[in-house]
Amino acid sequence: MRSRSTHLALVALGALGALGACSPAAPSAAPAERDARASASAAAGTVGAGVPSGAPASPAAAVASDSAGPRSAPSAASAVAPPSGMLLVPGGSFTMGAADGGEPDERPAHLVTVASFYLDATEVTNDAYGRCVAAGRCRPHDPASATANRFGPDARFRAPEQPASAVGWDDAAAYCAWAGKRLPTEAEWERAARGDDGRRFPWGDAEPTADRAVFGTGVTAPVGSRPAGKGPYGHLDLAGNVWEWLADEYDPYAYRRPTAGSGKPGSCAEIRAALDELRRLGQQGFTGTNPIPTSCERVLRGGAFNYPAPGLRASNRVHHAPDMRLVMAGLRCAAAAP
Repeated sequence: MRSRSTHLALVALGALGALGACSPAAPSAAPAERDARASASAAAGTVGAGVPSGAPASPAAAVASDSAGPRSAPSAASAVAPPSGMLLVPGGSFTMGAADGGEPDERPAHLVTVASFYLDATEVTNDAYGRCVAAGRCRPHDPASATANRFGPDARFRAPEQPASAVGWDDAAAYCAWAGKRLPTEAEWERAARGDDGRRFPWGDAEPTADRAVFGTGVTAPVGSRPAGKGPYGHLDLAGNVWEWLADEYDPYAYRRPTAGSGKPGSCAEIRAALDELRRLGQQGFTGTNPIPTSCERVLRGGAFNYPAPGLRASNRVHHAPDMRLVMAGLRCAAAAP
């Protein structure tokens, strides 16, 4: 698959690239799908908001208890109720990356160990992000991105329960800080998506379908509206809907460094040296179809509503400059577990 970044980065400074044909917006949901969305919304409550609301944590716990994914050994954190709208990702070692397939920056597959942490059960919603804007702590999204990327008017993406999008890395980090959280690292995100069994997609190894993820279409869907696609620890929308900004700088050589086992990228200086080497060797496709970066960019994960099925794989890595505010990019937040 050679088009993962082309789909994401059509517009940076008003440039219109060839995104490829996008499917028309999906028709109104059938009654069964509406029921599923209502159920997911009820379970999520203010899921993704990351803002204390006084609501009990039991809805998020209900999502977790129904997860059929692999489990790690119980930890002290597992005995503590997670913050509202968040689910526990147990610490442990897991396989990160891919042994074959995908892009060169996804290889090699290697063992990574992370500590337990909490992760928002869904992507942050427009409603939640709007409260941060109203509080004067977050910048409004870019209303021009949807039209510039040929997805129609911005209003199609702004229902309260659709994921916040058209925000940059700084916006995402500011929201999580306002909510008393932080952006997840790249290793944490992949741990949440792959669990203990090294699955290819959050739900397992089966190919993406419309009931598991929002993909191959022209607009986002309400968060949590694809419960069949939940990850090993109960998180929703880890594949599709919007790309999710992560804390780490993008390092094409991260998986071959001495720090690979802890999931840490190189320093910005080391990253720049790696990028210079890739250019010198003519390895344009190493990081996807976007040009090899000339600065230290940030990582995004998970695929988006306009992406094809293969791009939703949990090992897929995408990078963009932190000031890019794309309608295909949003966020979810993490927090340390006790």
